[in-house]
This record gives sequence, C-alpha cells and structure tokens, in this order.
Amino acid sequence: HGSGLKQGKALNFVHVRKEWETSAGIAVRSVITSWYKSSHFLSKHHLYSTTHTSPVASIHCTDMFQSMYAQLLAGLADRLSVVQLGATFALGLLQAIRFLERHYQDLATDLEKGTVDPRITNEEVRAALETRLVPDPENAAHIKEECGRGQWKGIIRRIWPNAQYLAATATGSMSPYVPVLEFYSDGLPLVSLLYGSSECFSGINLNPFSKPEDVAYTLLPNLAYFEFLTVVLPDNCRQPAELVSLADVQMGKEYEIVVTTYS
Repeated sequence: HGSGLKQGKALNFVHVRKEWETSAGIAVRSVITSWYKSSHFLSKHHLYSTTHTSPVASIHCTDMFQSMYAQLLAGLADRLSVVQLGATFALGLLQAIRFLERHYQDLATDLEKGTVDPRITNEEVRAALETRLVPDPENAAHIKEECGRGQWKGIIRRIWPNAQYLAATATGSMSPYVPVLEFYSDGLPLVSLLYGSSECFSGINLNPFSKPEDVAYTLLPNLAYFEFLTVVLPDNCRQPAELVSLADVQMGKEYEIVVTTYS
C-alpha cells in the first residue's frame, strides 16, 4: 500500500463552521475550524495547494453548498492527480458522493467551459477556482458518461482511477456508513488514522490498512492526561464507578475516557 502517494494529491472534504460566542464573550468553535484558521496552518497554506486539490478559500467558506461544490470541482479538474480521498468522518465522504450525484451535470458544464457556476458567490472561492480552471471537454465528457450511467457502484475508482485509499474515521457511530462507502469505492481500503475529539487527540491507528471492524487506537499519554471511568452495568448500579489511571486499566473491562487538558 501507499506507492506513489508522495507524487499525488489528496482530495479532502473539510469545511470550517461558523463561530459563536458565549454570553461571557468566549469564542466557541470546532477543532477543525480552529486548525484551519490557526496561524500554524495559515503560515503554510501555500504548501497545502501542492499536496491537496481543494483551494484554501473553499475550506474557509462557511456556506456549505459553495464549499462542497468548489472542493468537488477542483478535485474533478485535477482528478488524475488524486491518490487519496478523505474527510474527517466517513459520513463526510458519503455526503460528498451524494452531492456529486445531485450536481454532476453542473460540475461537468463548468469543467467543459472552464467556468464557475454563478451560485458560487464567494469572491475568494471564485477567484481561486478561476485560476485553476481551463476548458476541458474531454474530462467533462468522462464525468458525464460515468455519472450518467445510473450505476454508482465503484464510482470513486471510475472518477479518480489513481486513488489508493479513503481516509476517514469510520469506527463507533460512523461504522454504519462503511458498507455504503465500500459500494461507492469498489473496495478501496478505508483508513481510520486517529481517534480524537474537540478536547484533544487521543490516539493513533498503528495498523492503518486494517479492516474498519478491526481498527484499534493506541492512546498517546503525552497528548493529554487520561483517566478511565469503569463502565458500571445496570445490575451493579449500587457499586460506585472507579476512576483509574492509564497504568491501572485491566484487560477485558470497559471504560469511559476522562480527559484533562491544559485548557
């Protein structure tokens, strides 16, 4: 697995969300929004375009339709460079393919003419797309033919033939979407790289190409202070739940993770 990945690009479907403030004036935003608006990312965003197909402006656009349309259009225009498709969660990948089902004709028209749909009103997004697009009737015809068949099994491989795997968290509540993604990708490996939350990242998958049902995450104790609350079954509800450290967990027991971070 993984040959040629350094030469290709990733088509990642990521979208920042609108921020809001608490009544005390404290900013509230998701971890994805925090990362893509961080000074660390913005200082290196010029490198992002060499390894990813999506314009940074399309990630920062909080209008979901415009953001998704722009990321798909850019990913289709440069589809032969794509070696990996990804999203934060498996559902995000599924939403992108469903969006393609609904809008492939409009996307193909833009590819054919080298134009940007008038519904894309965000000036930064339009400008970023216009610098990338040239009329490409051959590519547009391929998109129309493959999507217009009415047969969506393996559509990811047919549109992005050089894709080697899908990257998204596909465990826990995301596991019901795995069979649908396998249908759309015709069995491309689905990689769950890490386990995290808005509070912190917790662990990584040391065997990234394991099957989704076999994925396990190795906790990294330097990412936060982790404690483990014993799951108490209903018939033992009088027994108080015990909080233990990472060194004291026992095989075969179930725990909820309690996280303490610097913030």
